[in-house]
Amino acid sequence: MDLTLHVWRQETSSASGSFQTYKAAGVSDSMSFLDMLDLVNERITRDGGDPIAFEHDCREGICGSCGMVINGIAHGPHKMTTACQLHMRSFSDGDEIWIEPWRAKAFPVLKDLVVERAAFDRIIQAGGYISVRTGSAPDANAIAVPKPDADLAFDAAACIGCGACVAACPNASAMLFTAAKAAHLSYVPQGQTERLGRAAAMVMTHDEEGFGNCTNHGACQEVCPKGISVNYISRLNRDLLKATLTGISVG
Repeated sequence: MDLTLHVWRQETSSASGSFQTYKAAGVSDSMSFLDMLDLVNERITRDGGDPIAFEHDCREGICGSCGMVINGIAHGPHKMTTACQLHMRSFSDGDEIWIEPWRAKAFPVLKDLVVERAAFDRIIQAGGYISVRTGSAPDANAIAVPKPDADLAFDAAACIGCGACVAACPNASAMLFTAAKAAHLSYVPQGQTERLGRAAAMVMTHDEEGFGNCTNHGACQEVCPKGISVNYISRLNRDLLKATLTGISVG
């Protein structure tokens, strides 16, 4: 199939960006979206141009680095699918495709489709550690965890930190990410000691990084490639309220 791509090109964070148009000819419908971009980049490089910069690593929907907005939707048209898992059979011959980076104050564009997501790392770091004994490996069944809680903890831990929730939110909020990272510890016994302080510290860092407030649009869960629910945001808000009312220190 032959496609027309409109790709956001931006040399540096401080430079002005714009869409540039490229022809993607002879694209196989069995290619992934990133394979298609590789093909386009090979032709750009062959012609002496600067290839389109985009992030990728595992190409299996695990690492979360391939984030981009495709035709106005974070990761593209399919739910529960990262950009690297999106295949060209989802498009038709002659289609025009608009490709741009995540748009958020806290995610400055480094180049083209690549954004700086270190703010996510700082939110996780603000959560700190859990107060459990280290040393020899404990018995897996030493602390019983109810099956429903274990399932919810695993679901929250599925977050890959791609940033699609931020890109989809009209306020550029990262509360779904923050809530997932806090929740996967709050559902297990080992995470209870610092639970409220962790919630307060992570939300404070979230705000300091420049992410917007959550106003319950729900767009975040619609584009999350791991299907993480906004119910985790409700849980985070309850923990934050408890921390505030009980005077839990963030430090």
